[in-house]
Amino acid sequence: MAHPRPSRRSLLRSGAALAALALAGGCSSGSGEEQPSDSGTGAATTADTGSAVRRAMPAESAPHTRTFMAWPALEEVWGDQLPGVRQDIAGLARAVAGFEPVVLLARPDQAEQARRACGSSVEVLDLMVDDLWARDTGPTFVTGPQGLAGVDLDFNGWGGKQTHANDAQVARSLLAHYGITRVQAPITGEGGGIEVDGEGTLMATESSWVNENRNPGVSRDRIEAAFKELVGVEKVIWLQGVAGQDITDCHVDALARFAEPGTVLLHRPAADTPPDVWTTASAQARQVLGSATDAKGRPLRVVDLPEPDFELIQGGGKDFLATYINYYVCNGGVIVPRFGDRAADDRAAGVVGELHPGRTVTQVDINHIAAGGGGIHCATQQQPAL
Repeated sequence: MAHPRPSRRSLLRSGAALAALALAGGCSSGSGEEQPSDSGTGAATTADTGSAVRRAMPAESAPHTRTFMAWPALEEVWGDQLPGVRQDIAGLARAVAGFEPVVLLARPDQAEQARRACGSSVEVLDLMVDDLWARDTGPTFVTGPQGLAGVDLDFNGWGGKQTHANDAQVARSLLAHYGITRVQAPITGEGGGIEVDGEGTLMATESSWVNENRNPGVSRDRIEAAFKELVGVEKVIWLQGVAGQDITDCHVDALARFAEPGTVLLHRPAADTPPDVWTTASAQARQVLGSATDAKGRPLRVVDLPEPDFELIQGGGKDFLATYINYYVCNGGVIVPRFGDRAADDRAAGVVGELHPGRTVTQVDINHIAAGGGGIHCATQQQPAL
């Protein structure tokens, strides 16, 4: 499968980008303590800090209050793809809004354009953003003794690969707006870098966490301990991934997902695909998952989800992320990408639908988003219902 190049979102790299990185902080020195938000819309709850706090990250299949998305802001990042990418985002927002409330973050000077594109079913919230990747820039929501909280993973532009002065503040600003407790993570990373089953198990790739561009000098054991405290998991299954070959350093949400506890959907490249980031990562992941057990001691059932035929995709290219794994589960539905390979698209919808019984499968065209190296899951972030 063709993989995204580091240059995809690095067109803005400059002195300003480095300054933004310094401002955001590479690896946070925070203790993981909860920080009350200073929202004008209501005071955030304060919570106990330290190891006494028992948090939990619900599975994506648990009920949601809403979905957050973001409006791509910068022509410097997307170039002449920007209109098409915005078209895809609007279509995706409307599809999710058919199942649950959607709040789309948009710069104040672009908010009206976003409202016209998305229609009345989507709420647009004025908030400064740089790009559309709400999974990575927004908070990762958890529940705890005092209700809902949002983990701020100290977004640093995927290891300083893109200007992120505004995106580095999205988690903080969004939590403040809603008066939700903010948890400052002691590690740096992105929401797309973790996958949980809701029953104590987390999957992640070493390449996107145990990496000097995010957590310099921090061991895998320390990162794992932070995961356990931040999102309340008991076991971490580490996949190797591949560093330095795509902007995310091989996020797990494009590689392997929990369809349900004990069942993992795994991206499967075509048999004739030459070695690249995703073929290498998939082969290694299969080896690990084949012998792994989850937090409950269950062996994992691994289900392949084959990629589409690149020759049947319009608008593909070197950056194109042709994985069906990057789908999104919402209230009563599951949103699956449609790339243009009818047989593969139908097969993926069938497999995902079978593994998410009782949910309506909706296929959405996202070729402009995928051409930028991302997908549906990357562009969405759920707020769980309590």
